[in-house]
Amino acid sequence: GEEENNFWKDHKAAKINSLRAMNAIEKADLTVVRFGPKYKQWNAAFEAGIAIGKGKPIVVIHDPELTHPLKEVDGAAMAVAETPEQVVEILKYIKQ
Repeated sequence: GEEENNFWKDHKAAKINSLRAMNAIEKADLTVVRFGPKYKQWNAAFEAGIAIGKGKPIVVIHDPELTHPLKEVDGAAMAVAETPEQVVEILKYIKQ
């Protein structure tokens, strides 16, 4: 229902979103984690950490200017891409 206090509204939404993400990662064979201006960095990093912790391989997608800040995440990834089209090519290749 409606929540008057923004803290509790965000708190509840974060827990529900986390449940959704963890459920999806649990079911996934592979997780694609996208970093960029439209994708909140902290959420993407959190979900990458969940996937890695569950032993799920990750493919990371981000612009070249994020290479340095994301070097540890990139280091844990099985592949790093700069465009969605590159991710599609990776997925096609591994499906062969």
